[in-house]
Amino acid sequence: MSVKEQVIEIAHRTRSASHRLSVVSSAVKNRALLAMADALVTGIPYLMEENARDLEYAHTKGLAPAMIDRLTLDEATINGMADGLREVAALPDPVGKVTSMWQRPNGLRVGRMRIPLGVIGIIYESRPNVTADAAALCLKSGNAVILRGGSEAIHSNLAIATLLREVLTRVGIPEDVIQVIPTTDRAAVNEMLQLEEYIDLIIPRGGEDLIRAVVNQSKIPVIKHYKGVCHIFVDRSADLDMAVALSMNAKTQRPGVCNALETLLVHEDIAAVFLPQVAAALQDAGVTLRGCPRTRQILPDVDAATEDDWYAEYLELILAVRVVHDIDEAMAHIARYGSLHTEAIVTDDYRNSQRFLNEVNSSTVLVNASTRFSDGFQLGLGAEIGISTTKLHAFGPMGLEELTTTKFIIYGDGQIRT
Repeated sequence: MSVKEQVIEIAHRTRSASHRLSVVSSAVKNRALLAMADALVTGIPYLMEENARDLEYAHTKGLAPAMIDRLTLDEATINGMADGLREVAALPDPVGKVTSMWQRPNGLRVGRMRIPLGVIGIIYESRPNVTADAAALCLKSGNAVILRGGSEAIHSNLAIATLLREVLTRVGIPEDVIQVIPTTDRAAVNEMLQLEEYIDLIIPRGGEDLIRAVVNQSKIPVIKHYKGVCHIFVDRSADLDMAVALSMNAKTQRPGVCNALETLLVHEDIAAVFLPQVAAALQDAGVTLRGCPRTRQILPDVDAATEDDWYAEYLELILAVRVVHDIDEAMAHIARYGSLHTEAIVTDDYRNSQRFLNEVNSSTVLVNASTRFSDGFQLGLGAEIGISTTKLHAFGPMGLEELTTTKFIIYGDGQIRT
């Protein structure tokens, strides 16, 4: 069977299974999710053994440390995946929820009901946890899913899917509602992106090059974010100890993820005091700073920032720093260089906090909190299937509700249109 035939066959089976999944009760879906969580924990030795094969390949190929970090499965990671499934099971099921109902002058009662999208295709790099997260969210929201991970994670992804599909069979849900494309041939991705009659939505997760390639090739609607150029603005009224702690967490906890801090903006009134404090902490943690001319007047030993640095998603221990005149200049910088992902302000000024929340046009905006909270699990969505920086039809971390749409439902008692 050719790659094209293989992908079409998988898509056909997934579409057929999706019709049956759309009417499965919440109780059965929740039972499946809890059993899947248990299966992951029981299968830790198996999953780590398969992941070790992928890690060996990744080191051989010289993949970047950030990618290897995303690829690695250990006991804590797998237990975290299982916890994510349990949290999804505990969330309200959006399918069948009537979101509004109104009556027309002719007596018709008109409403909107949430329904699954149908079949969702996920294309992603490294991150085997996406296999479990996406499967869980799609299952709970009544969607079948076709997963196509990167070649570097093929053994991990197939192993996770094997455990999940075995559970589906036991609880009476068609196992084909969770599919992993089993080939590393890149042609499979392009074939998948042509199947608009089988797949309703594509969600790519990975680097900017991958996402742009998917957008350019796909005949299917794509939910995307190209990159995460995330900012923290330290206002003149900020608690400086808090600002240091938030900057450290946002930059150094996991520098290789899309909600990590990439540019620090500092109000000029507190720059002379704050910058030496934050620079000492960041540099002790191995962070290389690249500063604007005003930053370098205060911190002469840091590298000079170029125009490209303001657009950069480093995904490593590098941070751009700029001194700004006020909140207006900070928001103007974000509007010009940001990626609509995540921005935070550190301030004790209520008016400025509200201006920042209202005027910054990014998918997640925080006051006095780390950008690292821009994450579906952290925001109470259970797992997340991705982060959208486009506004159709979702914006920000995508949970269960974002994986549904609505249809009109109408109750009449014999009305005809005249």
